[in-house]
Amino acid sequence: MLQVRLICVGKLKEKFYQEACREYEKRLSGLCRLEIVQLEEAPDRPGGLALEGTRIREVVLSGSYVIALCIEGESLSSQGLADRLRRLQNSGVSRLCLIIGSSRGLEEEVKQQANLRLSMSSMTFPHHLARVMVLEQLYRGLSILNGSKYHK
Repeated sequence: MLQVRLICVGKLKEKFYQEACREYEKRLSGLCRLEIVQLEEAPDRPGGLALEGTRIREVVLSGSYVIALCIEGESLSSQGLADRLRRLQNSGVSRLCLIIGSSRGLEEEVKQQANLRLSMSSMTFPHHLARVMVLEQLYRGLSILNGSKYHK
């Protein structure tokens, strides 16, 4: 079973986002081993983004395929994400790390070290909503791979 670590910078404060995340965590429990790592957001001052980058690198799973969520990344459809997950699993990848930065984004070094830079949209979303969206798309992609009707 695919091991997925979702690394998020910033605390999820809003109850409705927390509830949505819990729902997708529950749905994903039969499709992958999901772990969400929530890191503290650094103060908004010089060096803050670098500090977040260091914290992120410390919790990336060794030997994992790393996906950095960033606006300048590659756009994939839900089917495209499912196809990418299928190819990764077929090539022996068993660990996946997805990274969502703080409201300031991700440190450039984190993006450079990622295997894939992925954009959810050219629109801007609150990074807390991005967490829900990533979980939903991961669920949708894995559901496609398992032949579920959810994605239709």
